[in-house]
Amino acid sequence: MLDPRAVGTSTSEVRVAWTADACMLYALGVGAGVDDLAFTTENTEGRPLRVLPTMPALYGAGTEHFALVGEFDWARVVHARQRLSLHAPLRPGGEADVTTTITGMLDKGSAAILQTTTAGVDPATRRPVFTGESEVFLGGAGGFGGERAQRVRLSDPDRAPDHTVTYRTAPEQALWYRLSGDRHRLHSDPAFAAAAGFRIPILHGLCSFGFAGRALLAAVAGGDPDRLRMVEARFAAPAEPGDELVVEVWEGPEAAFRVRTGAGTVVLADGRYRCVPEDQAGVYSTHSDSGARV
Repeated sequence: MLDPRAVGTSTSEVRVAWTADACMLYALGVGAGVDDLAFTTENTEGRPLRVLPTMPALYGAGTEHFALVGEFDWARVVHARQRLSLHAPLRPGGEADVTTTITGMLDKGSAAILQTTTAGVDPATRRPVFTGESEVFLGGAGGFGGERAQRVRLSDPDRAPDHTVTYRTAPEQALWYRLSGDRHRLHSDPAFAAAAGFRIPILHGLCSFGFAGRALLAAVAGGDPDRLRMVEARFAAPAEPGDELVVEVWEGPEAAFRVRTGAGTVVLADGRYRCVPEDQAGVYSTHSDSGARV
């Protein structure tokens, strides 16, 4: 049974660090390759190594916060939504002190939604580096008497997308991505995936999220990771390694995107982003673009 008194509690602070190798491994895990040498090599002439802006989505405070919320079935835990805001430039080789706070616990009757905010700050200056806001679906954990979840869905713009970027994931994509830290068996163990009702091990939601970030970089940020400041999406359905991912991007006031497979299944819905103009690439604020939705 979940304990709603956990809302407002925080984990202890954890120091996370990333190396140049970790940055390149993450880039390979989300499909970057020989056409993306600024993210996949550190010794290419004229192309200093950069960091993909979705990479901090990897860095929470481990699983400590789950121990605060009560009992649930780990086999029925599904990532439901992710928002990532960047407050400082990311450089290859860095670190942050990270704390995760439980910000909401919503009752869906047969399930629950756990909402958390992860704040990463520079260890030396204590200035914000990134903020991650997540919603996790806990199957079978509802009925604890908490606040009822109100379903909110965003509409896609009523016009053709301004950009469409298509990527083909590799059959090994989930195996590569898991080396950046998410070793859940659902993405690697055929027997575990079959027991969960899947044909084969599925792609990590945050791997699809990283593919979307790459598409946004190419479509609206001129390839400059310092321009992309916020990305968020709802995980609508899983993709399989080997699937084609089609990223549809809208510019203007909507600043929206959607990711579907080549077969038409929407994988990431309610996609929103914030990209600053080229002349503001080096100007950051602590604005998190926050506001959880269910």
